[in-house]
Amino acid sequence: MDITLEQPARARLITAGNRELPVPATLRYTAADPLAVCIGFPPEVSLDGEGVTWTFARALLAEGLAGPAGSGDVHIWPCGRSITVVEFHSPYGLALLRFDTAALRRFLLRTYAVVGAGQEDLGAAVEQGLSSLFGSV
Repeated sequence: MDITLEQPARARLITAGNRELPVPATLRYTAADPLAVCIGFPPEVSLDGEGVTWTFARALLAEGLAGPAGSGDVHIWPCGRSITVVEFHSPYGLALLRFDTAALRRFLLRTYAVVGAGQEDLGAAVEQGLSSLFGSV
């Protein structure tokens, strides 16, 4: 069964001038891709007017709620007890966003209710990844 979770989240974009701008976001998880979580942003907050979705490891979110985690394009770390910072790197620059830790933790716990940590069906994920890489070859 393919279960998808979506949860709206309020984020605050930290600007170069240390101002914070509210940004709507959607947290998403699907059992069809059990190792990943997504954070989506609507077109009105992106540079090119297109919606943006970042996909990264669910384990990275769990690690980042407990302490600094990440390498590459996504870094996550707690900032005090109630705020978690998520940093996204792209060829166009970086975005630094603050989220309520409780909202991220609640979302993560909801994903574990769908597919428990360590219970992911890797066979299906590997098959899907190979299909996307090689198509019908």
